[in-house]
Amino acid sequence: MFPDPLFRSRFEAGRILAEQLRPLVADRNPLILALPRGGVPVGFEVAQALNADLDVFLVRKLGVPGHEELAMGAVASGGIRVLNEGIIADLGISDIAIDHAIQRELREIARRETLYRDGRPALDPANRNVVLVDDGLATGASMLAAVQALRPRRPARLVVAVPVAAPEACRQFREIVDAVVCAATPEPFLAVGVWYKDFAQTSDAEVRELLERAAHRQVA
Repeated sequence: MFPDPLFRSRFEAGRILAEQLRPLVADRNPLILALPRGGVPVGFEVAQALNADLDVFLVRKLGVPGHEELAMGAVASGGIRVLNEGIIADLGISDIAIDHAIQRELREIARRETLYRDGRPALDPANRNVVLVDDGLATGASMLAAVQALRPRRPARLVVAVPVAAPEACRQFREIVDAVVCAATPEPFLAVGVWYKDFAQTSDAEVRELLERAAHRQVA
C-alpha cells in the first residue's frame, strides 16, 4: 500500500514550500533557481509568492550504462560533475563509459539552456540570495552537483529548498549550504513521485512557458 500523497501537484507543493521559505528570504532580493524539469513548476510558485526572480539551473543525472534509472553521479551547468564512487566501483564502470555519459549529458544541458531561455541571458547569481529548488530529493546527487557548480559564482547566500525529501538526503546539505528547507521528510521515503497525486512529467514546452511568464513579470 502506498501512502496518501502530500501534494496535489508540483504547483501546490511550490505554494506550500514558499510559506516555509518566506521567513528566510523575505526582503533579501532572492533569486530562485529551479532544476528542470520537475523543479520549474515548484520554483515558479515560489517565485510568484515571494516576488522573486526565476531562472533555471541545469543539472543532469549520469545513469549507469544499461540501467539509466540508477544514478552514478550528475553534471551541472559549467561542467561540474559529482560521481558516486561507491556505485562506480561496485559495478566496475569504466572511465570511458563515465566520460561518454558525461559528454552526452553536457550536450543535453547545452541544448536545454538554448531551448528554455529563448534568447534571454542567464540571471547572474553573484551577490544574490539564491534558492535552489527541485520537486524533491531522493539521493541528492543532482542537487549536490548544482550546489558545487554555484559556489564559484559567489552567491551571497545559498539555500536548498524542496517540498519533500528523504531524511538523509535533506540532512547532507545542512553542512554545505547556508540553509535547507525540506517541507516534508517522510519515513519510509520510497520515492519522490509517491508524495504527489499528479506527478506527470513536466514537458519542455511547460518549462518554456513558465520561464517566459516569469520573465514578463520581472520586466513589468
